[in-house]
This record gives sequence, C-alpha cells and structure tokens, in this order.
Amino acid sequence: MEMDLNAQVKKAGFLQRLKEFPSKLKDGVTKRIKNVQKFGKDDPRRIIHSLKVGLSLTLVSMLYYVRPLYNSFGVSGMWAILTVVVVSEFTVGGTLSKGLNRGFATLIAGALGVGAVHLARFCGDKGEPIVLGIFVFSLGAAATFSRFFPRIKQRYDYGALIFILTFSMVAVSGYRTDEILVMAYQRLSTILIGGTICILVSIFVFPVWAGEDLHKMIANNIIKLANSLEGFEGEYFPSSEKTSKETNSCVQQYKSILTSKSTEDTLANLARWEPGHGRFRLRHPWTKYLKIAGLVRQCAFHLEILNGYVLSDVKIPQDFISKIQEPCSIMSREACEALKAIAKSIKTMKRDSVCVNAYIENSKNAIQNLRIALKTSSPETEKDLLEIIPGVTMASILIEIVNYVEKISEAVEEFTGLAHFKETPDPKVSPELGQHQLLHRGSVKPVLEGDSEEENNSSPHVVINVHDEQPPTTSEKKVSGVQKTRVGVV
Repeated sequence: MEMDLNAQVKKAGFLQRLKEFPSKLKDGVTKRIKNVQKFGKDDPRRIIHSLKVGLSLTLVSMLYYVRPLYNSFGVSGMWAILTVVVVSEFTVGGTLSKGLNRGFATLIAGALGVGAVHLARFCGDKGEPIVLGIFVFSLGAAATFSRFFPRIKQRYDYGALIFILTFSMVAVSGYRTDEILVMAYQRLSTILIGGTICILVSIFVFPVWAGEDLHKMIANNIIKLANSLEGFEGEYFPSSEKTSKETNSCVQQYKSILTSKSTEDTLANLARWEPGHGRFRLRHPWTKYLKIAGLVRQCAFHLEILNGYVLSDVKIPQDFISKIQEPCSIMSREACEALKAIAKSIKTMKRDSVCVNAYIENSKNAIQNLRIALKTSSPETEKDLLEIIPGVTMASILIEIVNYVEKISEAVEEFTGLAHFKETPDPKVSPELGQHQLLHRGSVKPVLEGDSEEENNSSPHVVINVHDEQPPTTSEKKVSGVQKTRVGVV
C-alpha cells in the first residue's frame, strides 16, 4: 500500500515537472537573451568585433572555395584560416602585434628551417637526423630562453612561440619530404594572406584603438579620484546639501583604480604597435601614460587609507574638527578641482597649466592654514593628545594627497609637451577658475570731491579700493592690481 502511494507521488511530481518544463524553458531562454542583450549594450564594439572576425574568416575561406586559389595553395589554405582565428584581437594594436609577430616569425623560422634541412643533407643519410636534431635542440632552447627576458616577453613572446613551432615543423618534416621549398612557400604565403586580411579588416572596418582606450582610461581614472576626494569632504564633514548615501558612493569610485595596472600595461603595450590615428601621432608617448597612471594609483592608495578613517568608529573631539574643517575642506575642494582640470586637459588634448596651478596653489595655502590650526590646537593632557591623533593623521594623509596631485600635474605637464597638446589661451581671469579663485579685498572710505582721501570723511562721495589677485600665468608671477573708482552717492 505504501509502495503504491510512493509511486503515485513520484508520478504526480514527474507530471508536475513535465507541465512546468515549457514555462521554465521559456523563462530560462528569455533570461539568457536579456543577459546577451545587456552584455552587447554595455559595449557594442564586442558585437562589431564578432562580425569582423566572421568577415575575415569568410574572405580567407576563398582559398578553398575558389578553384584557382585552391590549385595554387592546396590544403595549406587551412593555415590561413588558422591564422585568422589566432591573430584576430579586439583592438587594432592586438591584431597588429600578433599578425606581425606571426608573419616575421614564420618567415625567419621557415628560412632557417629550409637552410637547416639543406645543410643536414650534406652530412649523408646517417648524419642528417643528427644535424637536424642539433639544430632543433639549439634554436628551440635559445628561443625558449629568450622568452624570459622582460622586453621580449612583453612584446615578442607570441613571435618567439611561433618561431619555435614553425622551425621545428619545417626542420622535422623536411627530413621525410623532398618538396621542402614548396611546402614552406605555401605555408608562408597562406599565413601572410590570413594575417594581412585580419589587419586590413581590423584597421578599416570600425577600428578599436588600444591607444584611444588607454587615453580615455587615464582621464576617467583621474576623474574618479576627483569624485572620491569630493565625496570625502561630504562624508567627513557632512552638510545638508549631500546625503551620506550620495557621498559614500562617490568616495568608493577610486577602488577600481587600485586594480587597473594590468589593463593599463596591456593597452600601453598594444598602443605602441598602432599607426598614427585620429589625434594621436605616429610616435605618441604612450609610455608616459604609465607614469601618470602610477601616480594616480598611489594617490588612490592614500584615498583607501583616508577612507578607513571615514568609516572608523573613532570619535574625534568636535572642537578639534571645527578648527581643521575649513582648511581641510579647502584642500580637498581645490585638489578636486585641479584633478578635474587635469582630466579635462587630457580629454581635450589642450594644455591648461594656468588653471591647474591656481588650484594647486590654493590647496598649498590651505595646507599652511592647516598647520597654523594644528599649532594652536596643542593638547594639554596625554588623553587629549590620544583623542586628536586620528584627526591629525587624517589631515597628514590629505596633505600627501595634495602632494600627489601636484606630482600628477607635473607629469601631465611633461606629457603634454611630448604629445604636442594645443596651447590654451591664457586670459587674465580664466572663467573656469570659479568665483572662489578670484579674491576681492576692498575698503570704502568717504572723501570730498576734489580733495584727498584723508580729509573730510563726511562727504557723500566714497573711494573704493579693490585689490584683485590674479592667478599666476606660465610666464608671469602672481600680480595684484589696485583700482580706485569714485562713486557718487545721492
């Protein structure tokens, strides 16, 4: 009785699963289609790259489909298809790197392989395999050892690998065939045809430039630093203007910079293979991006430490916070504006050192004010000292961040000269500096019309002294002008 009941339950469960199968299958297919659509929308270039690989494979397949071509190359046409599969990369630099490495390595290895076979045949039937074995051992070991050198590993590792493979195949197979030259010619020709098709399609059909991606990545990372620094001010010195959730999301933007080194190194390596394109000249200083990226990453590490103080539960005396709040806020705000100006300069490829230097100068002035505030906040007891140590540490880290912003500015200034960025006109007062950069200090004194300022102070006329401090230009020091204007008061 129990067995019949169990069998009925299993049968009912099976029928239920069978009924639910079509709806689950539909939901699963719909979910995967949505994931594919989202993945494609995140970067439409992925779809374009897939279509480009399909186009390259179709073109190179003509070596098999067209009878005259097949009669010329035979089954060696398969090497062209294999070349397209392994050479096609997402970026132009990646395709050029693999294509040129494969082409030159095949050419050199094929020539050496043919030469080794002909030389070995002079040694007779018994000596030929011994000589070939010595050549394969020597060149294979030497090429493998060369792959440990950092420069070769970085740029020519794939070429060294193809050299070992091609030389070994030509040298070994040449022992059993008399048509070694025909075989080497056909393989080299088909590999060059496949590589050429890949390179042409990669360059002329919706190209994806590694250099452009690196350029945008560095600028975006600097903007992330600026946003994190701006969020720090709102998080550590909260105000009613920004909520904690908004500022916390801004503070966390720097985290992606900490793990970006491998991507930056790869893009810089691939960019050096690319020809001049768009705004980038043939000998664009791609390696300088890595110097800037290193400084940006060091600044991000300091932000990581600073964020630890923001998230900590350590309570700092409110009176001490109130003393350092204004200089710290100015430091973070001015450094943030400097980073944004640097990022804009990189994006637009225009030099704007006047604006950046003004922000950095203001942040340095805030550092001096902070030091004065710290000197006036000397603790009276050891307990008071222990309470303010976290705040002092936070302030010192913020000073280090400002120093790194200055280093980033200097590195970008050096880079802009090498990259031939366009010069931005230097107006006396740049509109991008903002109102907080134009400092006005004035005094109002009554004066009689036609008399000096020091006589009667009961006159209905006044003289206004306005002192304007201009930011320093690249060729001039900071100057201040004094203007006097007579204003009649009715």
